[in-house]
Amino acid sequence: MPRAKGGSKSRRRKKKIMKMAKGYVGGRGRLFRSARETVERSLAFAYRDRRVRKRAFRGLWITRIGAAARLSGLSYNQFVSGLKRAGVELDRKILADLAVSDAAAFGQIAELAKSHLTA
Repeated sequence: MPRAKGGSKSRRRKKKIMKMAKGYVGGRGRLFRSARETVERSLAFAYRDRRVRKRAFRGLWITRIGAAARLSGLSYNQFVSGLKRAGVELDRKILADLAVSDAAAFGQIAELAKSHLTA
């Protein structure tokens, strides 16, 4: 029985990995086994961190909203509670953008939240 090496398939598979490993330092970019290990690890990190990025941005938005709310004399949770009672349905991304780019508009929203807190 002749020996089957799977030439073109395995070459294609190796080329794909080596292309992904382009730019890696030393053997990680030149040797197939090292390159494959590094590429698999990097793909796992990329998959995980696409989800982590969403958490990180939410944290950033909350920090920005909290800082802007403090300027209006409210804590973050008082601000969010006041907005909920007022029926304002702006998400944290929009509120954080307003806090950074349009302080006057955010101040009006904070006053609305403050008025519905006491009521």
